[in-house]
Amino acid sequence: MRLSSTTPILRIFDEDKAREFYVQFLGFQVDWEHRFEPGLPLYLQVSRDACVLHLSEHHGDACPGAAMRIETSDIEALHMELAGRRYGNARPELEETPWGSKDVTVKDPFGNRLTFTDAVST
Repeated sequence: MRLSSTTPILRIFDEDKAREFYVQFLGFQVDWEHRFEPGLPLYLQVSRDACVLHLSEHHGDACPGAAMRIETSDIEALHMELAGRRYGNARPELEETPWGSKDVTVKDPFGNRLTFTDAVST
């Protein structure tokens, strides 16, 4: 038996703000989206490279305030990319941790914390 990758579900409350943050600022693409009918909550998948996230307006799918670490191969390039986008609600900094990794942490408009890191999982 082998376990595979995870797909986090993050709670969102505003479709426009979610698209602005995840697509325009972080550079994810929308893979697909679903509503049971117009006016009902949105559920969508966004991805960038091998990182896949589900974003949900559905009550009960997830709690706001989640935290996750996303491994990246070039943290300095990601930091420069995000800093160059001039997103009005975040100015992420490149941080060196006491355990030797470099991280860039951003919070989405719904309180979820995404930490991009160069730490290698073992």
